[in-house]
Order: sequence, then structure tokens, then C-alpha cells
Amino acid sequence: MTYCVGLLLNDGIVCLSDTRTNAGLDNISTYRKMFTFTVPGDRAIVIMTSGSLSVTQTALARLDEAASDIEATPQTSILQAPTMLQVAEIVGRTLSETSEEVASRMGASASGASASLIVAGQRRDGDMRVFLIYPEGNFIEATDDTPYLQIGEHKYGKPILDRVVTPETSLSDAKKAVLLSMDSTLRSNLSVGMPLDLAIIKKDALQISEQRRIKARDAAFAKMSRSWSDALRDAFTKIEI
Repeated sequence: MTYCVGLLLNDGIVCLSDTRTNAGLDNISTYRKMFTFTVPGDRAIVIMTSGSLSVTQTALARLDEAASDIEATPQTSILQAPTMLQVAEIVGRTLSETSEEVASRMGASASGASASLIVAGQRRDGDMRVFLIYPEGNFIEATDDTPYLQIGEHKYGKPILDRVVTPETSLSDAKKAVLLSMDSTLRSNLSVGMPLDLAIIKKDALQISEQRRIKARDAAFAKMSRSWSDALRDAFTKIEI
């Protein structure tokens, strides 16, 4: 399982993913689930993955290969597509085709050949956009009413996002919100695990403004987690019924 979240705010985009992949209690591995594609001054794109590792790795390899192909066209390369909508369409088509191919080889186990992606970014002269791509290739988009999208084990981290995140949320508060959302998920589900990958795209920057990996013993993350737990316990004891 996994947990990835992308926020669409007035000031930019914030993305966070875990890295745990497991096929049983005795088969736990770490794989990157966040991938970035940039042409500085032209576009910045973040893709996060959830689901079948064979599907997501193949789909991302194909997207990367197309982006590097000197004969690629705006219809095949996410680094040439003229809009973020067309980027989402290319990613969706690639995911759908890959899922079908993997499923056809798996036969009776084909139900496991499923994956979802979050695609976030901005193209020069275009708006910032965040999409959730389904296994079939269709997608939905973050809006002012729902300024965030999640994939994977999302139920534990959703309550804090519902309560604090709006389009007006600052990037610093948004970073705190996604990290606390992940902290809640880490505490409640062992199939989600560190290290974490964080990426921020500031509005109109057209590059990845901040990107870092947060490891298991990161002091700042541990301090934030303890402070959040203490604050929740304190608030709980003060509530009267």
C-alpha cells in the first residue's frame, strides 16, 4: 500500500509520498513513488504512483523514454504537450495501455494489475493543475472546492486536510498539513512507511521550488509528530461533554 497527496493552492502545489511497498509482512521494500519532470522556465511536473509496482514502473519508464525521444511529439511527450490537460491525457493513456498489457499477461491474477497516479504541475502561460489518474486512464481534477487529491491509504490522513486546507492556505502551512496527514497515516497503517518524498512547485516558478527526502530519523519530522500528539491529547482533555 502507499499514501500520496497533492495540494493545489493559490500560491503553488505541495506533493508528498511515502516509499513503502509490501507484498506481505515478510516482503517489505522501499521504492520511490514520486517522479519529477522539468524544463526550467517552461514547465514543472510531479507524478506520484500507487498500486501495482510492475504497472507503475513500466508506465513511468515509458513516459520517461518518450520525454527523452528526439522524435517525440506534443501528442506523446509530457515535456512537449502544450497544456497540463494534455499532459494528463498522455499519462492516462500510457497508464491504461500498460495496465491492459500487464493484466493480459497475468491471467487469473489480473485484478492485481491496477494503479493510480497523481499528476501535478504547471505549464508556461497556463494554470497550475492537479489530476488523479485512474487505472482506466480517465481522471478527475482538484478544484477550489476540493483543493487536494489522494491515492493509496488515504482515509487516516484525510480528516486534517478537510479541516485546515483551503486554496488560501500558505505553502508553509500546507507543508505542515501534508506532513501531519502522513504522520497520522504512518501511525495507523503499517503498509505506509518512511522515507518520505516532498516536492513544492511555487506558482509561476516553472521549476521544482523545493524537493527533499525525509528519512526515518529526521529530527524535525519527529519533533512535529510529538508536538501534534501532545496538542491532540491536550485538546481532548479540555473538551467537555
